[in-house]
Amino acid sequence: MKQTYQVKPIGVIRSPYKNLREAPRQGKLCETLCEIEVYPEYMEGLEGIEAYRHLIILYWMHRSQRDKVKARPPNAEGERGVFSTRSPDRPNPIGLCLTELVAVEENRLKVRWLDALDGSPLLDMKPYQAEIDSP
Repeated sequence: MKQTYQVKPIGVIRSPYKNLREAPRQGKLCETLCEIEVYPEYMEGLEGIEAYRHLIILYWMHRSQRDKVKARPPNAEGERGVFSTRSPDRPNPIGLCLTELVAVEENRLKVRWLDALDGSPLLDMKPYQAEIDSP
């Protein structure tokens, strides 16, 4: 049974990347600082966030093509199923990035290693904890 789910952005991502060509293939490949603006009604949710060095950021890749189920990864021979790639073009374009938290200023977080395009809706964020988030 197919169901539809609705998510509500909790903020917006500000980055220098205006299109896919400008963005790094993976966030970890660049040191550029980006800003995450959390909407005021969710600001209380940031309490304690400064205690963490790394954050997992979940965002909506709002400029992706949602009708794709095949993709051609860089340096690969031909296409393969999109779920075996890291392509932004996919049925539910949810981006996930492990970032380094650099600064917290009220409802704005400065992070590096984020590959999101400017204006990407922020869906969620969680502290990265190596003891539970890595094998």
